Amino acid sequence: MNASEYQQQAARTLIERPDFDIADRDIMLVWNAIGLAGEAGEVAEHIKKGVFHQHGVDRDKLAKEIGDVLWYAAAICTKIGIDLGDVMQANIDKLKLRYPAGYSSGDSKRRVDVEQAQREVQS
Repeated sequence: MNASEYQQQAARTLIERPDFDIADRDIMLVWNAIGLAGEAGEVAEHIKKGVFHQHGVDRDKLAKEIGDVLWYAAAICTKIGIDLGDVMQANIDKLKLRYPAGYSSGDSKRRVDVEQAQREVQS
């Protein structure tokens, strides 16, 4: 399954509007952003307990939590009309620019992509 297919399938379960009365049309965008943060927190919490509390990391449970993170990311993309695959590709393009030969601390400090963006703004 590719990212676009995932996004389309995940959108089947989007809530169009909460059951309470609210005038703000962007409330679902906020709802999804809070959900994304919450699910990312669950991923972090599972790993924290697995490592620091020595409970071990349950790969299946972790995969399900990561799936929830992806669902919320896809929901946000759907709500604002961005293809998840395009977001993924833009991220890879940024990483290739920042780390042309793979990760290095020197490239991390240089942040070539940030310098390039600043030059473009000044032009």
